[in-house]
Amino acid sequence: MCTLLTDMSKRDYYEVLGVAKGASADEIKKAFRRKAIELHPDKQGGDEVKFKEVNEAYEVLKDQSKRQRYDQFGHAGVGGSAGAGGNPYGGFGGEWGGQNVDFDFGDLGLGDIFGSFFGGGARGGKSRQSRGNDIETRIEISFEDAVFGTEKELQLSLSDTCSHCKGSTAEPGYELKTCDTCKGAGQVVTATRTIFGNIQQAVICPTCKGQGKVPEKTCTVCHGKGTERKNQNVKLKIPAGIDDGATIRLHERGEAIANGPKGDLYVHVRVKAHKHFTREGELILSEEHISMIDAALGAEIDVDTVDGKVRMKVPAGTQSGADFKLSGHGVTRLRSDARGAHIVTIIVDTPTKLSKKQKELLRDFDSSKKRGIL
Repeated sequence: MCTLLTDMSKRDYYEVLGVAKGASADEIKKAFRRKAIELHPDKQGGDEVKFKEVNEAYEVLKDQSKRQRYDQFGHAGVGGSAGAGGNPYGGFGGEWGGQNVDFDFGDLGLGDIFGSFFGGGARGGKSRQSRGNDIETRIEISFEDAVFGTEKELQLSLSDTCSHCKGSTAEPGYELKTCDTCKGAGQVVTATRTIFGNIQQAVICPTCKGQGKVPEKTCTVCHGKGTERKNQNVKLKIPAGIDDGATIRLHERGEAIANGPKGDLYVHVRVKAHKHFTREGELILSEEHISMIDAALGAEIDVDTVDGKVRMKVPAGTQSGADFKLSGHGVTRLRSDARGAHIVTIIVDTPTKLSKKQKELLRDFDSSKKRGIL
């Protein structure tokens, strides 16, 4: 059944642009430009929220197929967040790009950021604790796994905490002692000669790496690094509804470092293309071909979905390019059990090889129609 669903949280796209539903493509473009100039955030009196709303409306109404689905099904026909391709993280972009799941900036404070610009000097007389390296890897999943979610196991070779010294860097049975270079301060002061005179700067101690202590005897396995290379199996839970290009962050599952927390593991997700389906946000799109006779008289057809075959009624008089919505057969929304719709576009196949008798019947039909008999 073709039903119209309205998302009460969103305004009508035609209303947003201030145009009539039957507006031409040129009228829509002019209205968008006018609104965009009026509301641009960089302009005095601009409105970032309304500017994004205008942009989202234009992204749908400028596209003929999206506009057709919007006119028929409302906001549910364009995958929810049309301006961001259905991606709830689309506004972040960022270094990792795409849809960033559980992405944050760690525990860096403003002082740490400014400190990194000016030589990495310590605040308050003590250096910030170091952390292990972040690691990136990639994984490819099927279209269906992206829709429903899955679990995968990653096999990685990482620097992990030394199993012999437990990351202390000291041979078992020996203690850590105060660093002779920095006298336990974790940093040393260096002087640099400039045209303005000598400038003193506190830097991390090169001997103890800022820890203030060194082992009485270095670990015989890791040789004082506190880490060793290990093969690891990491279980990764991929949430239902994840999109191609998403990045999942696993906190402190990256490489280890002596006397500090591990880095993070970033898993970039690629979704294999499907031979029948495409995706638009929370929508799944596909095409079904029917004969000219079935289009004229109506029929019931079996439609392929990610849930298997679904029986769908095609009403008499259906035109090629008509869209039908199968509710609840689309993509699972992130952090929700709800699912979008599956939009089926009907393609009416015109026969290319007709027998003489079939041609005569079609001519008779056309003639009868012209005479007003039908």
